[in-house]
Amino acid sequence: PARYFDTRTTEPVSFFLSGLEELLSWQPNSNDDFNVSAVPLARRQPPLRSSRPRTLVCHDMRGGYLEDRFIQGSAARNPYVFYHWRYIDIFVYFSHHTVTIPPVCWTNAAHRNGVPVLGTFITEWTDGEKLCEAFLAGGTEAYRVVGEQLARIAQHYGFDGWLVNVENALSAAAVGNLPPFLRHLTARVHSAVPGGLVIWYDSVVRDGALRWQNELNPDNSVFFDACDGLFTNYNWKEEHLERSRGLAGPRHADVYVGVDVFGRGDVVGGGFDTNKSLRLIRQHGLSAAVFAPGWVYEHLGEENFLHNENKFWGSLAEYLPTHSICTLPLTTSFSLGMGTSRFLDGQEETGPWYDLSAQELQPLYPEREGRLSTSCCLRDAWCGGSSLRVQGAIPPGEDRLAVRLFSLQMPAPPKLFLTLLYKLEGPHPEGLTVALELTTGDSCHDGSVTPLPNPNGWHHPRFLPAPPPGLAKLLAACHRGSHGWTSRCYELELPDCSLRDLSLLVSRPEPGPQETPFSCLLGEVRVLDAASVAAAPPQVQSVTASQLWWQ
Repeated sequence: PARYFDTRTTEPVSFFLSGLEELLSWQPNSNDDFNVSAVPLARRQPPLRSSRPRTLVCHDMRGGYLEDRFIQGSAARNPYVFYHWRYIDIFVYFSHHTVTIPPVCWTNAAHRNGVPVLGTFITEWTDGEKLCEAFLAGGTEAYRVVGEQLARIAQHYGFDGWLVNVENALSAAAVGNLPPFLRHLTARVHSAVPGGLVIWYDSVVRDGALRWQNELNPDNSVFFDACDGLFTNYNWKEEHLERSRGLAGPRHADVYVGVDVFGRGDVVGGGFDTNKSLRLIRQHGLSAAVFAPGWVYEHLGEENFLHNENKFWGSLAEYLPTHSICTLPLTTSFSLGMGTSRFLDGQEETGPWYDLSAQELQPLYPEREGRLSTSCCLRDAWCGGSSLRVQGAIPPGEDRLAVRLFSLQMPAPPKLFLTLLYKLEGPHPEGLTVALELTTGDSCHDGSVTPLPNPNGWHHPRFLPAPPPGLAKLLAACHRGSHGWTSRCYELELPDCSLRDLSLLVSRPEPGPQETPFSCLLGEVRVLDAASVAAAPPQVQSVTASQLWWQ
């Protein structure tokens, strides 16, 4: 069927639903298998329900369902990717179709990085009025069945809820049923999807008129009270933020203040001035909804996209609280889920590719003006399409520089193994070494009896010239033909500790009067519980194959 498979290539594709009839007639279907997310939502800290102000990203690009609709990837050159997951809390996939089911590749990539994904339920124009009249103006049964279907769809495809956007006027009967519909939808999503969310977009007001308020106020608070949050329109000023904060009370983090990165209308700041909007929003303790950050790609062009993307998110970093990983194993090759080539064991294999489902766990992207930069390198990688390039300089008078890759928040197992694959670029001074460093958050024992005096202990894992058997297999490829890559294996015993940070440590033999510049590619990092390396992997059972097409 054309909905599930591309008519030109027969490849499986992600899809949307148009109109009420398609929504109400939707049923799970054996052709759906490709569209079901295979990646559970990873845990991270702090949890979404904490009172800390959040950051929502609403992705709206050229109508949606572009190259990202190809579930098994495509050979797209210079596609759009998002990878600053550590800095955001919620990802919304937006389009103008009635029921926007997020392409499964986005759900997989976001979930791997601990970010929930929302689809969009939108009604607009005259057709939207008719649609709302059909399911809201009647009895409770009509709107309850719409809520049930939306919750079933999220549960079936494995995403996390809905942004609800009614962009058309409503009759008195329809607007009267809107709050109970939202309450019902929210309750159904909460029960069908662990951690599920329903967010209302600031559009119609309680008398049914379509009037964007740019704030939470008595005209739209009835909808805010019926769901998990409000996404405001974009043309606000500081007094709107003050009033929203006052009315929200303890739910201030559930007000997502809209920021249009394209800067349309009378806005505080878009483009590279988006930080001005974020600064004001955070001063009032509110959450932010960053709309269409694909501006970087659409407006500035594809050529320098990765550079401009780092510059854009770097400009917002001080207003974006980051998130910590709280489970092991931590393993990543830093791949973005795209590339000009595909690499395996350091060797270039095929031409351009794009598959966000294959995006790996993404790090923090720290920047220090003139001293340090982290970026994605597409020209060389160990596995996938990219490696992480870390460029910087060890300052005069220092013998090392630590580059924070991941924030962690979890108890350390009694013994850890760490592996690192790296490549130093260009000329570099003799004696320059690259290693991993872990910091812990409380006084603990470093494999000896004496507690460490430093409350934020820096731990330098012990290098293992001969990795244990389980790890030797993982690193074997690097010894066979390494294409310039170096592998390192370490162990560390940290009883009764909590892990805080994983950093790359670049050192020189001794401090010098000059700075020492360096450029290093990271191809893979792993932090493993030693007990899991020793254990036999679980047996795979009941493998079935379906949807086969022989060519």
